[in-house]
Amino acid sequence: MRPKSPRLATIRTAQRRGPDRPSEDRIFTTDNAAVVLDGASQPDASDRDGGWLADTLGREIAERLHQSGDDLDQLLTDAITSVMKRHDLRAGAAPSTTVSIARWDSDSIDILVLGDSPVIALTHDGELRQVRDDRLRQVARYQRQQLNRAGPGFGFDDADQWRNLTNAERTQRNQPGGYWIAEATPEAAAHAMRDRWDIQDLTAILMMTDGVSAGVDRYGQPAEWRTAVDMALADPALLVDLVHDTEAEDPNGNQWPRSKRHDDKALAVIEFNRR
Repeated sequence: MRPKSPRLATIRTAQRRGPDRPSEDRIFTTDNAAVVLDGASQPDASDRDGGWLADTLGREIAERLHQSGDDLDQLLTDAITSVMKRHDLRAGAAPSTTVSIARWDSDSIDILVLGDSPVIALTHDGELRQVRDDRLRQVARYQRQQLNRAGPGFGFDDADQWRNLTNAERTQRNQPGGYWIAEATPEAAAHAMRDRWDIQDLTAILMMTDGVSAGVDRYGQPAEWRTAVDMALADPALLVDLVHDTEAEDPNGNQWPRSKRHDDKALAVIEFNRR
């Protein structure tokens, strides 16, 4: 990557917590980068939950983005290693979090996505590009179906079902044929989804947690990604609020069976200045 320029982009963000507890989503920004993380909720209370890891790892990544020009997967590897050693985290017994990173210079934009916090890009020609990691959805399907059961109530109201899902996911976490996530296994970073785009091709990128992407992906509100992008460009809070309000219109989970009434939501919108 070439030397950064603080004038290449404008970053706006919007966040909204879901349940009656602090949000486990985090957004960090630098002059030429943004990081979005979604800490995994846990059935058993802990001082070191997914939100703690999202915050701790996000700060570590942001600091390294200030100081290092390393490739993003190496930067993430080093950040996970540092947090793991500093806090004595053990693989399989630590909290976890998604990580999405965008970093740009005068020529290109590098994207890394580890876990289900997608990045959506809009080109000057109106084309949409996406970087996604949906491997988590492919594991523990039976337990997920049990948790996201149809009918009144939400899966996370049932601690035992929730714990069953967490335990089933853990057996396939950071394993070949399973899914990869930021936890206490630094080599997970090498399995992240990556892309690189010419900065002159793009108008903007959206980075979001799955609490926001569920609007298009699950609820059809808005109905398509181009509409979601246009809303976010007008005001990031418009898209976040639409998804939240859509969930509120289904207060018992009858129309959209899901794990909890409201998920945490975090959205970063990066608009690139034309030279």
